[in-house]
Amino acid sequence: MADIDTHQRLRRRLLAGGAGALAAGMAGRSFAQAATVELPFANGRRELVAFPEKRPLIVLTTRPPQLETPFEVFNQGIVTPNDAFFVRYHNSGVPRSVDGDKHVIKIGGNAAGKPYELTMAQLRTQFKPVEILAVNQCSGNGRALFNPRVTGGQLGNGAMGNARWVGVPLKDVLAAAEVRSSARQVTFDGLDVAVFGGGDFVKALDVNHAMDGEVMLAWQMNGADLPMLNGYPVRLVVPGYYGTYWIKHLSEIAVVDREFDGFWMKPAYRVPDNACACVEPGTAPTSTRPIGRFNVRSFITSLADGARVRAGDQVVVRGIAFDGGQGVREVAFSSDGGQSWRGARLGADMGRYSFREFSFGLTPAKGGHDLRVRAWNRSGDSQPVEALWQPAGYMRNVVESVKVVAV
Repeated sequence: MADIDTHQRLRRRLLAGGAGALAAGMAGRSFAQAATVELPFANGRRELVAFPEKRPLIVLTTRPPQLETPFEVFNQGIVTPNDAFFVRYHNSGVPRSVDGDKHVIKIGGNAAGKPYELTMAQLRTQFKPVEILAVNQCSGNGRALFNPRVTGGQLGNGAMGNARWVGVPLKDVLAAAEVRSSARQVTFDGLDVAVFGGGDFVKALDVNHAMDGEVMLAWQMNGADLPMLNGYPVRLVVPGYYGTYWIKHLSEIAVVDREFDGFWMKPAYRVPDNACACVEPGTAPTSTRPIGRFNVRSFITSLADGARVRAGDQVVVRGIAFDGGQGVREVAFSSDGGQSWRGARLGADMGRYSFREFSFGLTPAKGGHDLRVRAWNRSGDSQPVEALWQPAGYMRNVVESVKVVAV
């Protein structure tokens, strides 16, 4: 009983202000600057700091909390641990405390004409739970590598993670709330609030998407309650879509009869409305659309840029690939900067929304080697060899280069 009481107290602790206040609010957790990490592509050195329920992560900002997963974590298994999972808030008004036992989700715009309310206990017991292994990725993952540089959070490639989510399909909840037949979109709001402008962070999905059976209200992540900084006690999970739609601390759902045009749908989080979602560097798009599904990405995870390997010995190189839900069909690798390509070995298929591992063997001769990987999904979509550009710095998925030296 003592363990349960301690757990509940921790869930209700203060979460406010900067990193120090955040950590001070979590009893029994230490707060310390563990180290710094050199990120030449992301404005030099960054601190690694342990926030509540988190190991030391790369700090972009403390208010609002923006914490990036150190890239070596992605070489430690297909599932990203909760304490290493990235954190991205837009508003500085992060909830100070959340009592999971009293938290209520309000659903408005239903046929009955009055809000339908669900407690967490009702959400867990009145609907059949489902589980999905799915990647959550920030729209600006890799923004710091854009050239020319763009404004916005200068993230490296650590604003992503793969987790097992448990919750209930949103369609079941909306059915219980008796959605109006005239519904066009569904909007979602959480407990975080705007302090410095930008407005309340509200996102919207078309009603057909919201009712597809895959979008879910999740209360569990990798077999445990959601960490506070990842949306406790419940968040929206939108498999295959960028994290901007994955509303944390979900508290309000509204069914609307029009296209929602709040700030975080328009003008924010929009991409050029063309096939590549790109424009010529330094120019602006003539028309835009809301950002949607992931494009295809792949990364080498077992070797860092600048690593040294032993010449003449076989090296097994590992990595991950993923896309927005078609599923990874193939990964090829090059050890000569993209001049020639060979097929990599794919690991087990863990689901079309999950990371998929790959590996290949390499016996390097003495000297430098430019390693690259390129993935294709089941629809034949792949990664551009040359980086595409857009002014918001979203959706980067260029073939990455990892240069190693064999000695």
